[in-house]
Amino acid sequence: MHSEEAAPPMTRHLITSALPYINGVKHLGNLIGSMLPSDLYARYLRARGEEVLFICATDEHGTPAELAAREKGQDVAEFCAEQHQVQADLGAAFDLSFDYFGRSSSPQNKELTQHFGRKLLDNGFIEPRVTRQVYSIDDGRFLPDRYVEGTCPHCDYDRARGDQCENCTRLLDPTDLLNPRSAVSGSTNLEVRESRHLFLLQSKLADEIRVWVNRHQDWPVLVSSIALKWLDEGLHDRGITRDLSWGVPVDQQGMEGKVYYVWFDAPIEYIAATKEWADEDPDNRDWKSWWYEAEDVRYVQVMAKDNVPFHTVTFPGTILGSREPWKMVDYIKGFNWLNYYGGKFSTSQKRGIFMSDAIELLPSDYWRYYLLANAPETSDASFTWDGFAGTVNKDLADILGNFVNRTLKFCSSKFGEQLPEGGAIGAAETALAEALQQRLTAYNTHMGDLQIRKAMQELRAIWALGNEYLTEAAPWTVFKTDPDAAAASLRTAINLIRIFAILSAPVIPNAAARMASTLGIELTATDWVDGDILEELQRLEAGHGFEIPDVLFRKISDDEVAAWEERFGGSA
Repeated sequence: MHSEEAAPPMTRHLITSALPYINGVKHLGNLIGSMLPSDLYARYLRARGEEVLFICATDEHGTPAELAAREKGQDVAEFCAEQHQVQADLGAAFDLSFDYFGRSSSPQNKELTQHFGRKLLDNGFIEPRVTRQVYSIDDGRFLPDRYVEGTCPHCDYDRARGDQCENCTRLLDPTDLLNPRSAVSGSTNLEVRESRHLFLLQSKLADEIRVWVNRHQDWPVLVSSIALKWLDEGLHDRGITRDLSWGVPVDQQGMEGKVYYVWFDAPIEYIAATKEWADEDPDNRDWKSWWYEAEDVRYVQVMAKDNVPFHTVTFPGTILGSREPWKMVDYIKGFNWLNYYGGKFSTSQKRGIFMSDAIELLPSDYWRYYLLANAPETSDASFTWDGFAGTVNKDLADILGNFVNRTLKFCSSKFGEQLPEGGAIGAAETALAEALQQRLTAYNTHMGDLQIRKAMQELRAIWALGNEYLTEAAPWTVFKTDPDAAAASLRTAINLIRIFAILSAPVIPNAAARMASTLGIELTATDWVDGDILEELQRLEAGHGFEIPDVLFRKISDDEVAAWEERFGGSA
Protein backbone atom coordinates (compact mmCIF):
# COMPACT_ATOMS: atom_id res chain seq x y z
CA MET A 1 0.00 0.00 0.00
CA HIS A 2 1.15 3.47 -0.82
CA SER A 3 0.84 6.09 1.86
CA GLU A 4 -0.84 9.26 0.72
CA GLU A 5 0.95 12.53 1.30
CA ALA A 6 -0.93 14.92 3.52
CA ALA A 7 -2.47 17.78 1.60
CA PRO A 8 -0.78 21.12 2.22
CA PRO A 9 -2.73 23.33 4.60
CA MET A 10 -5.08 25.87 3.09
CA THR A 11 -3.64 29.35 2.99
CA ARG A 12 -5.03 31.74 5.57
CA HIS A 13 -4.96 35.45 4.85
CA LEU A 14 -3.75 37.95 7.43
CA ILE A 15 -4.45 41.56 6.41
CA THR A 16 -3.38 44.64 8.34
CA SER A 17 -4.13 48.26 7.59
CA ALA A 18 -1.64 50.90 8.71
CA LEU A 19 -2.73 52.05 12.14
CA PRO A 20 -4.56 55.39 12.11
CA TYR A 21 -3.03 57.79 14.57
CA ILE A 22 -5.07 58.83 17.57
CA ASN A 23 -4.68 62.61 17.25
CA GLY A 24 -7.92 63.35 15.41
CA VAL A 25 -10.52 62.25 12.89
CA LYS A 26 -8.87 60.82 9.77
CA HIS A 27 -9.19 62.46 6.37
CA LEU A 28 -10.05 60.85 3.03
CA GLY A 29 -6.34 60.49 2.23
CA ASN A 30 -5.93 58.26 5.30
CA LEU A 31 -9.00 56.30 4.27
CA ILE A 32 -7.85 55.49 0.73
CA GLY A 33 -4.19 55.15 1.76
CA SER A 34 -4.75 52.08 3.91
CA MET A 35 -8.08 51.31 5.57
CA LEU A 36 -10.41 51.23 2.55
CA PRO A 37 -8.25 49.19 0.11
CA SER A 38 -7.45 46.66 2.83
CA ASP A 39 -11.18 46.39 3.56
CA LEU A 40 -11.89 45.83 -0.15
CA TYR A 41 -9.30 43.05 -0.24
CA ALA A 42 -10.61 41.41 2.94
CA ARG A 43 -14.20 41.51 1.66
CA TYR A 44 -13.17 40.08 -1.69
CA LEU A 45 -11.22 37.18 -0.18
CA ARG A 46 -14.08 36.34 2.20
CA ALA A 47 -16.47 36.33 -0.76
CA ARG A 48 -14.20 33.80 -2.50
CA GLY A 49 -14.44 31.52 0.53
CA GLU A 50 -11.00 32.27 1.97
CA GLU A 51 -10.19 32.38 5.70
CA VAL A 52 -9.37 35.99 6.53
CA LEU A 53 -8.23 37.88 9.63
CA PHE A 54 -8.37 41.65 9.11
CA ILE A 55 -6.67 43.60 11.87
CA CYS A 56 -6.32 47.30 12.62
CA ALA A 57 -5.94 49.49 15.71
CA THR A 58 -5.43 53.05 16.83
CA ASP A 59 -1.80 54.09 17.24
CA GLU A 60 -1.91 55.87 20.60
CA HIS A 61 1.60 56.57 21.84
CA GLY A 62 4.09 59.29 20.99
CA THR A 63 4.20 63.03 21.32
CA PRO A 64 1.26 63.92 19.03
CA ALA A 65 -1.11 62.15 21.41
CA GLU A 66 0.23 64.10 24.36
CA LEU A 67 0.07 67.37 22.42
CA ALA A 68 -3.49 66.74 21.19
CA ALA A 69 -4.63 65.83 24.72
CA ARG A 70 -2.95 68.95 26.10
CA GLU A 71 -4.73 71.08 23.48
CA LYS A 72 -8.09 69.64 24.59
CA GLY A 73 -7.25 69.96 28.27
CA GLN A 74 -7.63 66.20 28.79
CA ASP A 75 -5.59 63.49 30.44
CA VAL A 76 -3.82 61.63 27.62
CA ALA A 77 -5.30 58.22 28.56
CA GLU A 78 -8.81 59.71 28.65
CA PHE A 79 -8.20 61.48 25.33
CA CYS A 80 -7.00 58.27 23.66
CA ALA A 81 -9.94 56.22 24.93
CA GLU A 82 -12.37 58.82 23.62
CA GLN A 83 -10.66 59.18 20.25
CA HIS A 84 -10.40 55.40 19.80
CA GLN A 85 -14.18 55.17 20.07
CA VAL A 86 -14.60 58.06 17.62
CA GLN A 87 -12.40 56.30 15.08
CA ALA A 88 -14.05 52.91 15.66
CA ASP A 89 -17.48 54.49 15.06
CA LEU A 90 -16.31 56.21 11.88
CA GLY A 91 -14.79 52.95 10.65
CA ALA A 92 -18.18 51.30 11.15
CA ALA A 93 -19.90 54.22 9.37
CA PHE A 94 -17.69 53.59 6.32
CA ASP A 95 -18.38 49.84 6.55
CA LEU A 96 -14.78 48.88 7.29
CA SER A 97 -15.04 45.18 8.10
CA PHE A 98 -12.22 44.83 10.63
CA ASP A 99 -12.25 41.53 12.47
CA TYR A 100 -10.72 43.50 15.30
CA PHE A 101 -9.92 47.15 15.88
CA GLY A 102 -7.49 47.30 18.77
CA ARG A 103 -5.45 49.86 20.72
CA SER A 104 -1.69 50.17 20.91
CA SER A 105 -2.05 51.26 24.56
CA SER A 106 -3.31 47.74 25.40
CA PRO A 107 -1.62 45.51 27.99
CA GLN A 108 -0.98 43.03 25.17
CA ASN A 109 1.11 45.57 23.27
CA LYS A 110 3.02 46.54 26.40
CA GLU A 111 3.86 42.86 26.99
CA LEU A 112 4.94 42.16 23.41
CA THR A 113 6.89 45.40 22.95
CA GLN A 114 8.87 44.74 26.11
CA HIS A 115 9.40 41.16 24.91
CA PHE A 116 10.92 42.35 21.62
CA GLY A 117 13.03 44.93 23.48
CA ARG A 118 14.52 42.25 25.73
CA LYS A 119 15.18 39.85 22.83
CA LEU A 120 16.93 42.52 20.77
CA LEU A 121 19.06 43.50 23.77
CA ASP A 122 19.96 39.87 24.50
CA ASN A 123 20.91 39.32 20.85
CA GLY A 124 23.15 42.39 20.68
CA PHE A 125 20.90 44.54 18.47
CA ILE A 126 20.07 47.16 21.10
CA GLU A 127 22.58 49.20 23.05
CA PRO A 128 22.38 52.20 25.39
CA ARG A 129 23.98 55.44 24.22
CA VAL A 130 24.29 58.92 25.58
CA THR A 131 22.67 61.30 23.11
CA ARG A 132 22.33 65.00 22.63
CA GLN A 133 18.70 66.01 22.96
CA VAL A 134 16.79 69.26 22.75
CA TYR A 135 15.85 70.70 26.14
CA SER A 136 13.40 73.59 26.57
CA ILE A 137 14.49 75.91 29.34
CA ASP A 138 11.11 77.67 29.42
CA ASP A 139 9.16 74.37 29.52
CA GLY A 140 11.60 72.72 31.95
CA ARG A 141 11.73 69.43 30.01
CA PHE A 142 13.32 67.46 27.21
CA LEU A 143 11.54 67.80 23.87
CA PRO A 144 11.46 64.47 22.03
CA ASP A 145 10.60 64.24 18.28
CA ARG A 146 7.30 66.05 17.62
CA TYR A 147 7.70 68.32 20.60
CA VAL A 148 10.19 70.18 18.40
CA GLU A 149 9.19 71.96 15.18
CA GLY A 150 11.32 73.86 12.70
CA THR A 151 12.66 74.02 9.15
CA CYS A 152 13.59 70.80 7.34
CA PRO A 153 17.29 70.84 6.36
CA HIS A 154 16.50 68.83 3.20
CA CYS A 155 13.56 70.69 1.62
CA ASP A 156 13.24 73.95 3.65
CA TYR A 157 9.67 73.13 4.75
CA ASP A 158 9.16 75.42 7.75
CA ARG A 159 6.70 73.23 9.68
CA ALA A 160 8.73 70.04 9.82
CA ARG A 161 8.52 67.96 12.97
CA GLY A 162 11.38 66.49 14.94
CA ASP A 163 10.66 62.92 13.79
CA GLN A 164 9.76 63.33 10.13
CA CYS A 165 9.21 66.04 7.54
CA GLU A 166 5.62 65.83 6.32
CA ASN A 167 6.62 67.51 3.07
CA CYS A 168 9.54 65.38 1.84
CA THR A 169 8.95 62.34 4.16
CA ARG A 170 12.62 62.24 5.32
CA LEU A 171 13.16 60.94 8.82
CA LEU A 172 14.65 63.50 11.16
CA ASP A 173 16.01 63.93 14.64
CA PRO A 174 14.98 67.05 16.57
CA THR A 175 18.58 68.29 16.48
CA ASP A 176 18.45 68.23 12.64
CA LEU A 177 15.85 71.01 12.45
CA LEU A 178 16.81 74.55 11.55
CA ASN A 179 15.32 77.39 13.62
CA PRO A 180 13.80 74.93 16.14
CA ARG A 181 10.96 75.85 18.49
CA SER A 182 9.02 74.08 21.23
CA ALA A 183 5.70 72.62 20.06
CA VAL A 184 4.49 72.95 23.66
CA SER A 185 5.04 76.68 24.15
CA GLY A 186 6.50 77.99 20.90
CA SER A 187 9.64 78.96 22.82
CA THR A 188 12.94 79.20 20.96
CA ASN A 189 14.86 79.24 24.27
CA LEU A 190 16.27 75.77 23.64
CA GLU A 191 19.55 74.03 24.27
CA VAL A 192 21.00 70.61 23.66
CA ARG A 193 21.67 68.41 26.70
CA GLU A 194 22.83 64.84 27.17
CA SER A 195 20.32 62.02 27.78
CA ARG A 196 20.74 58.23 27.85
CA HIS A 197 18.67 56.20 25.39
CA LEU A 198 18.43 52.79 23.74
CA PHE A 199 19.36 52.44 20.07
CA LEU A 200 18.24 49.77 17.61
CA LEU A 201 21.38 48.78 15.72
CA GLN A 202 19.89 48.78 12.23
CA SER A 203 23.39 48.98 10.75
CA LYS A 204 24.10 45.44 12.08
CA LEU A 205 20.87 44.17 10.54
CA ALA A 206 21.12 45.96 7.20
CA ASP A 207 22.43 43.00 5.18
CA GLU A 208 19.73 40.67 6.54
CA ILE A 209 17.04 43.23 5.82
CA ARG A 210 18.31 43.70 2.25
CA VAL A 211 18.28 39.94 1.61
CA TRP A 212 14.71 39.81 2.91
CA VAL A 213 13.58 42.79 0.79
CA ASN A 214 15.19 41.32 -2.33
CA ARG A 215 13.17 38.13 -1.89
CA HIS A 216 9.98 40.09 -2.63
CA GLN A 217 10.24 40.83 -6.33
CA ASP A 218 6.44 41.08 -6.61
CA TRP A 219 6.16 44.19 -4.46
CA PRO A 220 4.90 47.35 -6.16
CA VAL A 221 7.69 49.58 -7.48
CA LEU A 222 6.64 52.31 -5.04
CA VAL A 223 7.31 50.01 -2.09
CA SER A 224 10.49 48.30 -3.23
CA SER A 225 12.07 51.55 -4.45
CA ILE A 226 11.52 53.26 -1.07
CA ALA A 227 12.94 50.25 0.79
CA LEU A 228 16.00 49.99 -1.46
CA LYS A 229 16.60 53.75 -1.32
CA TRP A 230 16.81 53.55 2.45
CA LEU A 231 19.12 50.55 2.32
CA ASP A 232 21.32 52.10 -0.36
CA GLU A 233 21.71 55.30 1.64
CA GLY A 234 22.85 53.19 4.59
CA LEU A 235 20.80 52.30 7.64
CA HIS A 236 21.55 54.36 10.71
CA ASP A 237 21.17 53.09 14.25
CA ARG A 238 17.91 54.50 15.52
CA GLY A 239 17.00 55.77 18.98
CA ILE A 240 13.98 53.77 20.14
CA THR A 241 13.29 55.40 23.52
CA ARG A 242 11.93 58.79 24.51
CA ASP A 243 11.72 60.99 27.60
CA LEU A 244 7.94 60.75 27.93
CA SER A 245 5.46 59.46 30.47
CA TRP A 246 2.90 58.15 27.94
CA GLY A 247 3.90 54.94 26.15
CA VAL A 248 5.25 51.47 26.75
CA PRO A 249 7.68 51.72 29.70
CA VAL A 250 11.22 50.51 29.09
CA ASP A 251 11.71 47.63 31.56
CA GLN A 252 15.51 47.77 31.60
CA GLN A 253 17.87 48.97 34.31
CA GLY A 254 18.95 52.58 33.96
CA MET A 255 16.00 53.40 31.69
CA GLU A 256 13.50 54.37 34.35
CA GLY A 257 11.09 57.10 33.26
CA LYS A 258 11.56 56.36 29.57
CA VAL A 259 9.19 54.79 27.07
CA TYR A 260 9.68 53.04 23.75
CA TYR A 261 9.50 55.23 20.66
CA VAL A 262 6.06 55.06 19.05
CA TRP A 263 7.46 53.72 15.78
CA PHE A 264 9.03 50.82 17.68
CA ASP A 265 5.82 49.75 19.43
CA ALA A 266 3.20 50.65 16.79
CA PRO A 267 3.93 47.84 14.28
CA ILE A 268 4.15 45.35 17.15
CA GLU A 269 0.50 46.28 17.76
CA TYR A 270 -0.44 44.27 14.65
CA ILE A 271 0.55 41.20 16.66
CA ALA A 272 -0.82 42.60 19.92
CA ALA A 273 -4.20 43.50 18.37
CA THR A 274 -4.48 39.90 17.19
CA LYS A 275 -3.83 38.82 20.77
CA GLU A 276 -6.47 41.32 21.97
CA TRP A 277 -8.89 39.68 19.51
CA ALA A 278 -8.02 36.19 20.73
CA ASP A 279 -8.19 37.15 24.40
CA GLU A 280 -11.84 38.08 23.95
CA ASP A 281 -12.65 34.46 23.09
CA PRO A 282 -9.63 32.31 24.03
CA ASP A 283 -11.48 29.01 23.65
CA ASN A 284 -12.11 29.64 19.96
CA ARG A 285 -9.36 32.01 18.86
CA ASP A 286 -5.63 31.38 18.62
CA TRP A 287 -3.58 34.51 17.99
CA LYS A 288 -0.23 32.77 17.92
CA SER A 289 -1.09 30.51 14.98
CA TRP A 290 -1.39 33.65 12.83
CA TRP A 291 1.98 35.05 13.86
CA TYR A 292 4.38 32.42 15.20
CA GLU A 293 5.61 29.65 12.91
CA ALA A 294 2.64 30.59 10.74
CA GLU A 295 3.69 28.86 7.54
CA ASP A 296 0.15 28.60 6.19
CA VAL A 297 -0.48 32.36 6.47
CA ARG A 298 -0.12 34.89 3.66
CA TYR A 299 0.36 38.29 5.26
CA VAL A 300 -0.56 41.49 3.37
CA GLN A 301 0.02 45.01 4.69
CA VAL A 302 -1.63 48.11 3.20
CA MET A 303 -0.29 51.64 3.78
CA ALA A 304 0.52 55.05 2.33
CA LYS A 305 4.06 55.72 1.16
CA ASP A 306 5.17 57.62 4.28
CA ASN A 307 4.69 54.42 6.30
CA VAL A 308 6.67 52.23 3.91
CA PRO A 309 10.17 52.72 5.42
CA PHE A 310 9.04 51.58 8.85
CA HIS A 311 7.37 48.48 7.42
CA THR A 312 10.19 47.51 5.04
CA VAL A 313 13.16 48.34 7.26
CA THR A 314 12.48 49.12 10.93
CA PHE A 315 9.78 46.56 11.79
CA PRO A 316 11.41 43.75 9.76
CA GLY A 317 14.67 44.57 11.55
CA THR A 318 12.90 44.20 14.88
CA ILE A 319 11.53 40.78 13.92
CA LEU A 320 14.78 39.54 12.36
CA GLY A 321 16.76 40.73 15.37
CA SER A 322 14.51 38.81 17.77
CA ARG A 323 15.78 35.56 16.22
CA GLU A 324 12.30 34.13 16.70
CA PRO A 325 10.02 32.68 13.97
CA TRP A 326 7.51 35.54 13.85
CA LYS A 327 5.48 35.93 10.67
CA MET A 328 6.89 38.56 8.33
CA VAL A 329 4.91 40.32 5.64
CA ASP A 330 4.58 38.66 2.23
CA TYR A 331 3.15 41.55 0.24
CA ILE A 332 3.01 45.29 0.91
CA LYS A 333 0.55 47.46 -1.00
CA GLY A 334 1.72 51.06 -0.92
CA PHE A 335 -0.21 54.14 -1.99
CA ASN A 336 0.82 57.61 -3.03
CA TRP A 337 -0.86 60.76 -1.71
CA LEU A 338 -4.42 61.83 -2.32
CA ASN A 339 -4.09 65.61 -2.50
CA TYR A 340 -6.74 68.26 -2.01
CA TYR A 341 -6.70 70.98 -4.65
CA GLY A 342 -2.96 70.81 -5.05
CA GLY A 343 -2.14 70.56 -1.34
CA LYS A 344 -1.85 67.58 0.98
CA PHE A 345 -4.64 66.35 3.16
CA SER A 346 -3.39 66.81 6.68
CA THR A 347 -4.91 65.83 10.02
CA SER A 348 -2.51 68.02 11.96
CA GLN A 349 -3.19 71.03 9.72
CA LYS A 350 -6.93 70.30 9.42
CA ARG A 351 -6.79 70.51 5.64
CA GLY A 352 -9.14 68.53 3.42
CA ILE A 353 -12.27 66.40 3.82
CA PHE A 354 -12.42 64.40 7.00
CA MET A 355 -14.35 61.18 7.48
CA SER A 356 -16.81 62.80 9.90
CA ASP A 357 -17.67 65.54 7.39
CA ALA A 358 -17.87 63.14 4.45
CA ILE A 359 -20.34 60.77 6.10
CA GLU A 360 -22.48 63.76 7.10
CA LEU A 361 -22.78 64.79 3.43
CA LEU A 362 -23.42 61.47 1.71
CA PRO A 363 -23.67 57.73 2.51
CA SER A 364 -20.46 55.74 2.64
CA ASP A 365 -20.88 53.99 -0.71
CA TYR A 366 -20.48 57.27 -2.63
CA TRP A 367 -17.09 57.84 -1.00
CA ARG A 368 -15.98 54.20 -1.14
CA TYR A 369 -16.51 53.91 -4.87
CA TYR A 370 -15.04 57.30 -5.75
CA LEU A 371 -11.91 56.79 -3.66
CA LEU A 372 -11.29 53.25 -4.91
CA ALA A 373 -11.89 54.27 -8.54
CA ASN A 374 -9.37 57.10 -8.14
CA ALA A 375 -6.92 55.39 -5.78
CA PRO A 376 -3.43 56.98 -5.91
CA GLU A 377 -1.61 53.78 -6.84
CA THR A 378 0.96 54.79 -9.47
CA SER A 379 1.14 58.51 -8.70
CA ASP A 380 -0.38 61.13 -6.45
CA ALA A 381 -4.04 61.87 -7.16
CA SER A 382 -6.01 65.02 -6.51
CA PHE A 383 -9.47 65.29 -4.99
CA THR A 384 -11.76 67.94 -6.45
CA TRP A 385 -15.46 68.36 -5.86
CA ASP A 386 -16.13 68.51 -9.61
CA GLY A 387 -14.28 65.23 -10.10
CA PHE A 388 -16.13 63.61 -7.23
CA ALA A 389 -19.53 64.72 -8.50
CA GLY A 390 -18.66 63.64 -12.05
CA THR A 391 -17.71 60.12 -10.96
CA VAL A 392 -20.78 59.70 -8.74
CA ASN A 393 -23.19 61.07 -11.34
CA LYS A 394 -21.81 59.09 -14.26
CA ASP A 395 -20.81 55.74 -12.78
CA LEU A 396 -23.11 55.29 -9.79
CA ALA A 397 -26.22 57.23 -10.84
CA ASP A 398 -26.24 56.92 -14.65
CA ILE A 399 -24.65 53.51 -15.25
CA LEU A 400 -25.53 51.37 -12.21
CA GLY A 401 -28.45 53.16 -10.56
CA ASN A 402 -30.24 53.92 -13.81
CA PHE A 403 -29.98 50.32 -14.98
CA VAL A 404 -31.48 48.95 -11.75
CA ASN A 405 -34.29 51.47 -11.52
CA ARG A 406 -35.39 51.53 -15.13
CA THR A 407 -35.29 47.73 -15.47
CA LEU A 408 -37.52 47.11 -12.44
CA LYS A 409 -39.86 50.02 -13.16
CA PHE A 410 -40.46 48.95 -16.76
CA CYS A 411 -40.94 45.30 -15.80
CA SER A 412 -43.43 46.31 -13.11
CA SER A 413 -45.41 48.50 -15.51
CA LYS A 414 -45.80 45.74 -18.14
CA PHE A 415 -45.71 42.46 -16.20
CA GLY A 416 -46.16 43.29 -12.52
CA GLU A 417 -43.62 42.91 -9.74
CA GLN A 418 -42.30 39.48 -10.60
CA LEU A 419 -40.04 38.04 -13.24
CA PRO A 420 -42.23 37.52 -16.33
CA GLU A 421 -42.80 34.26 -18.15
CA GLY A 422 -42.23 33.67 -21.82
CA GLY A 423 -39.42 33.72 -24.37
CA ALA A 424 -36.08 31.98 -24.23
CA ILE A 425 -32.38 32.66 -24.02
CA GLY A 426 -30.94 33.57 -27.43
CA ALA A 427 -27.86 34.91 -29.17
CA ALA A 428 -27.94 38.26 -27.34
CA GLU A 429 -27.88 36.54 -23.94
CA THR A 430 -25.10 34.19 -25.00
CA ALA A 431 -23.02 37.15 -26.17
CA LEU A 432 -23.77 38.95 -22.89
CA ALA A 433 -22.62 35.91 -20.90
CA GLU A 434 -19.36 35.72 -22.86
CA ALA A 435 -18.64 39.42 -22.37
CA LEU A 436 -19.52 39.20 -18.69
CA GLN A 437 -17.26 36.17 -18.20
CA GLN A 438 -14.31 38.01 -19.77
CA ARG A 439 -14.87 41.03 -17.53
CA LEU A 440 -15.35 38.89 -14.44
CA THR A 441 -12.10 37.01 -15.08
CA ALA A 442 -10.24 40.31 -15.33
CA TYR A 443 -12.04 41.67 -12.24
CA ASN A 444 -11.06 38.62 -10.20
CA THR A 445 -7.45 38.90 -11.36
CA HIS A 446 -7.14 42.58 -10.47
CA MET A 447 -8.88 42.17 -7.10
CA GLY A 448 -6.63 39.25 -6.22
CA ASP A 449 -3.55 41.27 -7.22
CA LEU A 450 -4.73 44.37 -5.30
CA GLN A 451 -4.76 46.40 -8.51
CA ILE A 452 -7.47 48.67 -7.22
CA ARG A 453 -8.07 51.10 -10.10
CA LYS A 454 -7.97 48.34 -12.70
CA ALA A 455 -10.48 46.34 -10.65
CA MET A 456 -12.81 49.34 -10.45
CA GLN A 457 -12.55 49.88 -14.21
CA GLU A 458 -13.66 46.29 -14.74
CA LEU A 459 -16.53 46.64 -12.27
CA ARG A 460 -17.71 49.77 -14.06
CA ALA A 461 -17.46 47.92 -17.38
CA ILE A 462 -19.52 45.05 -15.89
CA TRP A 463 -22.24 47.53 -14.89
CA ALA A 464 -22.11 49.08 -18.37
CA LEU A 465 -22.83 45.67 -19.93
CA GLY A 466 -26.30 45.90 -18.41
CA ASN A 467 -27.14 49.14 -20.18
CA GLU A 468 -25.59 47.91 -23.42
CA TYR A 469 -27.71 44.77 -23.23
CA LEU A 470 -30.91 46.73 -22.54
CA THR A 471 -30.18 49.09 -25.43
CA GLU A 472 -29.75 46.13 -27.79
CA ALA A 473 -32.69 44.11 -26.46
CA ALA A 474 -34.94 47.23 -26.28
CA PRO A 475 -37.77 45.51 -24.35
CA TRP A 476 -39.83 48.73 -24.33
CA THR A 477 -40.00 48.55 -28.14
CA VAL A 478 -40.10 44.77 -28.56
CA PHE A 479 -42.96 44.51 -26.06
CA LYS A 480 -45.36 46.02 -28.60
CA THR A 481 -44.85 43.21 -31.11
CA ASP A 482 -43.32 40.32 -29.13
CA PRO A 483 -44.13 40.40 -25.40
CA ASP A 484 -42.43 37.01 -24.84
CA ALA A 485 -39.12 38.29 -26.18
CA ALA A 486 -39.43 41.36 -23.97
CA ALA A 487 -40.14 39.10 -20.99
CA ALA A 488 -37.00 37.03 -21.67
CA SER A 489 -34.78 40.11 -21.86
CA LEU A 490 -36.26 41.55 -18.67
CA ARG A 491 -35.68 38.26 -16.80
CA THR A 492 -32.06 38.42 -17.96
CA ALA A 493 -31.71 42.06 -16.92
CA ILE A 494 -33.14 41.38 -13.46
CA ASN A 495 -30.74 38.46 -13.06
CA LEU A 496 -27.99 40.92 -13.96
CA ILE A 497 -29.06 43.05 -10.98
CA ARG A 498 -28.42 40.04 -8.74
CA ILE A 499 -24.98 39.52 -10.32
CA PHE A 500 -24.17 43.22 -9.97
CA ALA A 501 -25.15 43.15 -6.30
CA ILE A 502 -22.81 40.23 -5.55
CA LEU A 503 -19.85 41.60 -7.52
CA SER A 504 -20.28 45.12 -6.13
CA ALA A 505 -20.57 44.07 -2.48
CA PRO A 506 -16.85 44.48 -1.60
CA VAL A 507 -16.95 48.02 -3.03
CA ILE A 508 -20.39 49.42 -2.18
CA PRO A 509 -21.77 47.01 0.43
CA ASN A 510 -24.89 48.99 1.35
CA ALA A 511 -26.06 49.57 -2.21
CA ALA A 512 -25.31 45.91 -2.98
CA ALA A 513 -27.47 44.82 -0.05
CA ARG A 514 -30.27 47.12 -1.26
CA MET A 515 -30.09 45.68 -4.78
CA ALA A 516 -30.28 42.15 -3.39
CA SER A 517 -33.09 43.04 -0.99
CA THR A 518 -35.10 44.49 -3.86
CA LEU A 519 -34.97 40.98 -5.36
CA GLY A 520 -35.85 39.30 -2.08
CA ILE A 521 -32.29 38.05 -1.56
CA GLU A 522 -30.07 38.46 1.48
CA LEU A 523 -26.37 38.66 0.63
CA THR A 524 -23.81 36.92 2.82
CA ALA A 525 -20.10 37.67 3.18
CA THR A 526 -19.26 34.54 1.18
CA ASP A 527 -21.46 35.11 -1.89
CA TRP A 528 -19.71 35.25 -5.26
CA VAL A 529 -20.36 34.51 -8.92
CA ASP A 530 -18.36 31.38 -9.64
CA GLY A 531 -20.65 29.31 -11.85
CA ASP A 532 -21.46 29.26 -15.54
CA ILE A 533 -22.50 32.80 -16.42
CA LEU A 534 -25.30 31.77 -18.76
CA GLU A 535 -26.79 29.74 -15.91
CA GLU A 536 -26.26 32.67 -13.50
CA LEU A 537 -28.31 34.82 -15.90
CA GLN A 538 -31.23 32.40 -15.42
CA ARG A 539 -30.85 31.80 -11.68
CA LEU A 540 -33.97 33.82 -10.73
CA GLU A 541 -36.88 32.23 -12.52
CA ALA A 542 -40.23 33.45 -13.79
CA GLY A 543 -42.57 34.27 -10.92
CA HIS A 544 -39.78 35.42 -8.58
CA GLY A 545 -40.98 38.61 -6.92
CA PHE A 546 -39.21 41.96 -6.60
CA GLU A 547 -39.82 45.46 -5.30
CA ILE A 548 -39.20 48.79 -6.98
CA PRO A 549 -36.46 50.47 -4.97
CA ASP A 550 -35.94 54.10 -4.19
CA VAL A 551 -33.30 55.76 -6.33
CA LEU A 552 -30.13 53.77 -5.73
CA PHE A 553 -27.77 56.72 -6.13
CA ARG A 554 -28.84 60.34 -6.39
CA LYS A 555 -27.01 62.83 -8.53
CA ILE A 556 -24.94 65.60 -7.00
CA SER A 557 -25.98 69.06 -8.19
CA ASP A 558 -23.78 71.94 -9.32
CA ASP A 559 -25.15 73.98 -6.40
CA GLU A 560 -23.96 71.33 -3.93
CA VAL A 561 -20.51 71.30 -5.54
CA ALA A 562 -20.29 75.08 -5.22
CA ALA A 563 -21.46 74.98 -1.59
CA TRP A 564 -18.99 72.24 -0.64
CA GLU A 565 -16.11 74.01 -2.37
CA GLU A 566 -16.86 77.09 -0.33
CA ARG A 567 -17.31 75.18 2.94
CA PHE A 568 -14.18 73.04 2.65
CA GLY A 569 -11.86 75.52 0.98
CA GLY A 570 -11.81 73.95 -2.47
CA SER A 571 -11.34 76.10 -5.53
CA ALA A 572 -11.48 75.35 -9.17
